Amino acid sequence: MNLFQERRYRLKCRGRGLVSVTAKVKETDLWITAPRDLNQEAVESILRHRRGLEKYASLHPQFLTSLTPLPPDPWAPPLVRAMLAAGNAAGTGPMAAVAGALAQAVGKDLSPLAEGEVMVENGGDLYLESPREVTVGLEAGDSPISGRLGISISPEAMPLCLGTSSGTVGHSLSLGRADAATVKAADGALADAAATALGNRVKSAGDLQEALDWVSTVPGVLGALIVVGRKLAAWGDMELVPLGQGGRE
Repeated sequence: MNLFQERRYRLKCRGRGLVSVTAKVKETDLWITAPRDLNQEAVESILRHRRGLEKYASLHPQFLTSLTPLPPDPWAPPLVRAMLAAGNAAGTGPMAAVAGALAQAVGKDLSPLAEGEVMVENGGDLYLESPREVTVGLEAGDSPISGRLGISISPEAMPLCLGTSSGTVGHSLSLGRADAATVKAADGALADAAATALGNRVKSAGDLQEALDWVSTVPGVLGALIVVGRKLAAWGDMELVPLGQGGRE
């Protein structure tokens, strides 16, 4: 079985004095790290947000299938509005933003219960909030860079979101061949959608500069990086640090 689908990378996560749990509802599978076990509260949050999303999708079937942006809808639930806005900013369909949007929505719900220290991971998309520096390990499939570098996030920069897309790892739809395309933003939906669009632009290492030039023009994107084989290119506020053996997140 594909290691990404099993999400074994979660076993590398470490946080002193923190508790990590998995919260699952249907297709949603979140890894949550906080000072205490917030599984029940996380499941309740997922159910609430999914309820609004599923009802909206039942009335607007194109929301689930469109690969291009859909018009804003001021009457939609907050999660849906965020996904629609992100799709318009990044030039993608709204579902390209679902993982990041849901990670952030649940993270914000849990924050008051977690004393402002909560990290929510949703298939490579992250919501980060911590009074301590956080290092996020870079997973990039078979690339020799995978597990060797991390992205350092200072407490002053959080809350913050990271979205990651891959054309060689996992089951998410990507039209490119990047081993990893990661975007940093304050908005989780935008980070996710922009990472998808960034990865779609990379068919080979020769596309790195043009892809980064594009993502630098997307309002709200703070930084980005792309890994293709042995090549890595980055733009913006992306502090890369070496990792110890096995990496960490």
